[in-house]
Amino acid sequence: MKIAILGTGMVGETLGGKLVALGHEVRMGSRTANNEKAVAWTQKAGARASQGTFADAAAFAELVFNCTAGTASLEALKLTGARNLNGKVLVDVANPLDFSKGFPPTLSVSNTDSLGEQLQRAFPEVKVVKALNTVTCTVMVNPGMLSAPTDTFVAGNDAGAKKQVTQLLTEGFGWKRVTDLGDIAASRGLEMLLPLWLRLYQSQGTAEFNFQLVRA
Repeated sequence: MKIAILGTGMVGETLGGKLVALGHEVRMGSRTANNEKAVAWTQKAGARASQGTFADAAAFAELVFNCTAGTASLEALKLTGARNLNGKVLVDVANPLDFSKGFPPTLSVSNTDSLGEQLQRAFPEVKVVKALNTVTCTVMVNPGMLSAPTDTFVAGNDAGAKKQVTQLLTEGFGWKRVTDLGDIAASRGLEMLLPLWLRLYQSQGTAEFNFQLVRA
Protein backbone atom coordinates (compact mmCIF):
# COMPACT_ATOMS: atom_id res chain seq x y z
CA MET A 1 0.00 0.00 0.00
CA LYS A 2 1.08 3.59 -0.59
CA ILE A 3 0.98 5.52 2.68
CA ALA A 4 1.62 9.17 3.52
CA ILE A 5 3.10 10.38 6.78
CA LEU A 6 2.33 14.05 7.38
CA GLY A 7 4.89 15.37 9.84
CA THR A 8 8.61 14.85 10.40
CA GLY A 9 8.75 14.44 14.17
CA MET A 10 9.48 11.34 16.21
CA VAL A 11 5.97 9.95 15.74
CA GLY A 12 6.11 10.29 11.98
CA GLU A 13 9.59 8.80 11.79
CA THR A 14 8.64 5.82 13.95
CA LEU A 15 5.37 5.06 12.17
CA GLY A 16 6.98 5.56 8.78
CA GLY A 17 9.86 3.25 9.62
CA LYS A 18 7.51 0.52 10.79
CA LEU A 19 5.32 0.82 7.71
CA VAL A 20 8.35 0.59 5.40
CA ALA A 21 9.51 -2.49 7.32
CA LEU A 22 6.08 -4.02 6.71
CA GLY A 23 6.60 -3.58 2.98
CA HIS A 24 4.57 -0.44 2.31
CA GLU A 25 5.69 2.48 0.16
CA VAL A 26 5.82 5.51 2.44
CA ARG A 27 6.17 9.18 1.56
CA MET A 28 6.85 11.65 4.35
CA GLY A 29 5.29 15.06 3.84
CA SER A 30 6.30 18.42 5.24
CA ARG A 31 5.92 22.09 4.34
CA THR A 32 8.85 21.96 1.93
CA ALA A 33 9.84 19.30 -0.58
CA ASN A 34 13.37 18.90 0.76
CA ASN A 35 12.82 19.21 4.49
CA GLU A 36 16.09 18.26 6.17
CA LYS A 37 14.55 15.80 8.62
CA ALA A 38 12.42 14.17 5.91
CA VAL A 39 15.43 13.76 3.62
CA ALA A 40 17.45 12.20 6.45
CA TRP A 41 14.61 9.81 7.29
CA THR A 42 14.21 8.81 3.64
CA GLN A 43 17.90 8.01 3.33
CA LYS A 44 17.77 5.91 6.49
CA ALA A 45 14.48 4.13 5.71
CA GLY A 46 15.51 2.78 2.33
CA ALA A 47 14.17 2.32 -1.20
CA ARG A 48 10.47 2.23 -0.31
CA ALA A 49 10.71 5.61 1.43
CA SER A 50 10.46 9.06 -0.15
CA GLN A 51 9.70 12.62 0.84
CA GLY A 52 7.88 15.65 -0.52
CA THR A 53 5.47 18.38 0.44
CA PHE A 54 2.28 17.68 2.37
CA ALA A 55 0.39 17.81 -0.93
CA ASP A 56 2.89 15.51 -2.69
CA ALA A 57 2.61 12.91 0.03
CA ALA A 58 -1.18 12.90 0.20
CA ALA A 59 -1.57 12.77 -3.59
CA PHE A 60 0.78 9.78 -3.67
CA ALA A 61 -0.97 7.85 -0.92
CA GLU A 62 -3.95 5.56 -0.50
CA LEU A 63 -3.88 6.01 3.29
CA VAL A 64 -2.69 9.07 5.22
CA PHE A 65 -1.37 9.45 8.77
CA ASN A 66 -1.62 12.87 10.43
CA CYS A 67 1.48 13.07 12.64
CA THR A 68 1.71 16.85 12.74
CA ALA A 69 1.59 18.85 15.97
CA GLY A 70 -2.06 18.97 16.96
CA THR A 71 -2.25 22.75 17.23
CA ALA A 72 -0.95 23.00 13.63
CA SER A 73 -2.85 20.07 12.10
CA LEU A 74 -5.67 22.08 10.53
CA GLU A 75 -3.21 24.42 8.86
CA ALA A 76 -1.07 21.50 7.67
CA LEU A 77 -4.04 19.71 6.14
CA LYS A 78 -5.17 22.89 4.40
CA LEU A 79 -1.71 23.04 2.84
CA THR A 80 -2.14 19.39 1.88
CA GLY A 81 -5.29 20.22 -0.08
CA ALA A 82 -8.74 18.67 0.03
CA ARG A 83 -8.42 17.25 -3.50
CA ASN A 84 -5.41 15.20 -2.37
CA LEU A 85 -7.29 13.86 0.67
CA ASN A 86 -10.88 13.42 -0.44
CA GLY A 87 -12.16 9.84 -0.31
CA LYS A 88 -9.11 8.63 1.60
CA VAL A 89 -8.70 7.37 5.15
CA LEU A 90 -6.88 9.83 7.40
CA VAL A 91 -5.52 8.27 10.59
CA ASP A 92 -5.30 11.10 13.10
CA VAL A 93 -2.75 10.31 15.81
CA ALA A 94 -2.25 13.95 16.83
CA ASN A 95 -3.22 15.64 20.10
CA PRO A 96 -4.10 19.35 20.46
CA LEU A 97 -1.41 20.05 23.05
CA ASP A 98 -0.75 23.72 23.81
CA PHE A 99 2.75 24.27 25.22
CA SER A 100 2.49 28.08 25.27
CA LYS A 101 2.52 28.14 29.08
CA GLY A 102 5.14 25.45 29.50
CA PHE A 103 4.92 21.87 30.71
CA PRO A 104 2.60 20.15 31.26
CA PRO A 105 0.66 21.46 28.27
CA THR A 106 -3.06 22.09 28.18
CA LEU A 107 -5.51 21.05 25.46
CA SER A 108 -6.32 23.77 22.94
CA VAL A 109 -9.72 22.15 22.36
CA SER A 110 -11.63 19.83 24.69
CA ASN A 111 -14.89 18.82 26.33
CA THR A 112 -17.39 19.90 23.65
CA ASP A 113 -15.08 19.49 20.65
CA SER A 114 -11.87 17.77 19.60
CA LEU A 115 -9.15 17.90 17.01
CA GLY A 116 -10.55 14.77 15.37
CA GLU A 117 -13.93 16.47 14.94
CA GLN A 118 -12.36 19.68 13.67
CA LEU A 119 -10.51 17.75 10.98
CA GLN A 120 -13.66 15.88 9.97
CA ARG A 121 -15.68 19.12 9.72
CA ALA A 122 -12.96 20.84 7.71
CA PHE A 123 -12.65 17.86 5.31
CA PRO A 124 -16.10 16.23 5.10
CA GLU A 125 -15.09 13.96 2.19
CA VAL A 126 -12.18 12.48 4.17
CA LYS A 127 -12.65 9.40 6.34
CA VAL A 128 -11.04 10.53 9.60
CA VAL A 129 -10.17 7.80 12.10
CA LYS A 130 -8.76 8.78 15.48
CA ALA A 131 -6.25 6.16 16.60
CA LEU A 132 -3.02 5.61 18.54
CA ASN A 133 -3.05 9.04 20.20
CA THR A 134 -2.99 7.62 23.75
CA VAL A 135 0.42 5.91 23.55
CA THR A 136 3.98 6.95 22.80
CA CYS A 137 5.28 6.15 19.33
CA THR A 138 7.41 3.15 20.31
CA VAL A 139 4.35 1.48 21.81
CA MET A 140 2.25 2.43 18.76
CA VAL A 141 4.29 0.14 16.53
CA ASN A 142 5.31 -2.48 19.12
CA PRO A 143 2.64 -3.00 21.79
CA GLY A 144 4.23 -6.33 22.64
CA MET A 145 7.10 -4.48 24.32
CA LEU A 146 4.84 -3.98 27.35
CA SER A 147 4.65 -6.62 30.05
CA ALA A 148 0.93 -7.36 29.54
CA PRO A 149 -1.66 -6.90 26.78
CA THR A 150 -3.07 -3.38 26.73
CA ASP A 151 -5.78 -1.55 24.83
CA THR A 152 -5.92 0.86 21.95
CA PHE A 153 -8.94 2.58 20.45
CA VAL A 154 -10.40 3.79 17.18
CA ALA A 155 -13.12 6.36 16.55
CA GLY A 156 -14.64 7.62 13.31
CA ASN A 157 -17.80 7.99 11.29
CA ASP A 158 -16.97 5.45 8.58
CA ALA A 159 -17.18 1.78 9.58
CA GLY A 160 -15.13 0.60 6.62
CA ALA A 161 -12.34 3.05 7.41
CA LYS A 162 -12.22 1.91 11.03
CA LYS A 163 -12.09 -1.71 9.88
CA GLN A 164 -9.14 -0.94 7.60
CA VAL A 165 -7.26 0.89 10.34
CA THR A 166 -8.00 -1.88 12.85
CA GLN A 167 -6.60 -4.44 10.43
CA LEU A 168 -3.39 -2.45 10.10
CA LEU A 169 -3.12 -2.12 13.88
CA THR A 170 -3.65 -5.83 14.51
CA GLU A 171 -1.96 -7.52 11.55
CA GLY A 172 0.76 -4.93 11.03
CA PHE A 173 1.58 -3.43 14.41
CA GLY A 174 0.61 -6.37 16.60
CA TRP A 175 -2.22 -4.90 18.65
CA LYS A 176 -4.40 -7.66 20.10
CA ARG A 177 -7.04 -5.45 21.71
CA VAL A 178 -8.60 -2.70 19.59
CA THR A 179 -11.86 -1.16 20.81
CA ASP A 180 -14.17 0.78 18.51
CA LEU A 181 -15.54 3.75 20.49
CA GLY A 182 -18.03 4.86 17.86
CA ASP A 183 -18.17 8.06 15.87
CA ILE A 184 -15.55 10.80 15.63
CA ALA A 185 -16.99 12.60 18.68
CA ALA A 186 -15.26 9.92 20.76
CA SER A 187 -12.05 11.81 19.93
CA ARG A 188 -12.98 14.11 22.80
CA GLY A 189 -12.43 11.42 25.40
CA LEU A 190 -9.34 10.03 23.68
CA GLU A 191 -7.68 13.44 23.52
CA MET A 192 -8.72 14.27 27.09
CA LEU A 193 -6.77 11.23 28.29
CA LEU A 194 -3.60 13.18 27.53
CA PRO A 195 -3.50 15.26 30.74
CA LEU A 196 -3.62 11.99 32.72
CA TRP A 197 -1.10 10.36 30.36
CA LEU A 198 1.31 13.25 30.86
CA ARG A 199 1.05 13.03 34.66
CA LEU A 200 1.71 9.29 34.48
CA TYR A 201 4.70 9.97 32.24
CA GLN A 202 6.10 12.27 34.91
CA SER A 203 5.38 9.95 37.82
CA GLN A 204 6.57 6.75 36.12
CA GLY A 205 9.69 8.24 34.54
CA THR A 206 8.94 6.61 31.18
CA ALA A 207 6.57 7.04 28.27
CA GLU A 208 6.47 3.31 27.53
CA PHE A 209 3.24 2.36 29.28
CA ASN A 210 -0.44 2.05 28.37
CA PHE A 211 -3.92 1.54 29.75
CA GLN A 212 -5.56 -1.85 30.19
CA LEU A 213 -9.34 -2.23 30.12
CA VAL A 214 -10.50 -4.91 32.57
CA ARG A 215 -14.10 -6.09 32.57
CA ALA A 216 -15.98 -8.19 35.10
